[in-house]
Amino acid sequence: MRYMMFVVADPDAEAETETETGGLTIEEWVADVDGRGKRIVGERLQPLSDATRVRVSRGQVLVTDGPFTESKEWICGFDILECEDLDEAIAIAARHPMARDGKLELRPFWPGEQA
Repeated sequence: MRYMMFVVADPDAEAETETETGGLTIEEWVADVDGRGKRIVGERLQPLSDATRVRVSRGQVLVTDGPFTESKEWICGFDILECEDLDEAIAIAARHPMARDGKLELRPFWPGEQA
C-alpha cells in the first residue's frame, strides 16, 4: 500500500539532539529506506514564503502569494512510501529525523489508484 508522508515543520517544537534520541540523520534515513525499496520519491519543498494559493470563486481565478496559512506549522517536504501496511509505514516514519524535530503525517492512497 502506498502512503504519502507529509513532513511538517513546527518551529515551536523543542528539537532533540541525535544523541538524545539515537536517531538517524536525513541522509542515513534516505539511504536506509531507499535501500529497502520502501521510498518511491521524496523532496524538500521551498519555504512557505514561496507558496502560491490558487482557487476559483464565482468564475474568477484568485491567486494569493504565500505565506497564507494561519498555522505556525507548514509542510516542508514529502515522501511517498510503499509499505505492507500502516504499521510498517509508522515504523519507517518513526525513524525519520523530523519525527523528533517536527511532525510526520501519513495518508494512504485510495486503493486501486496506483500507477
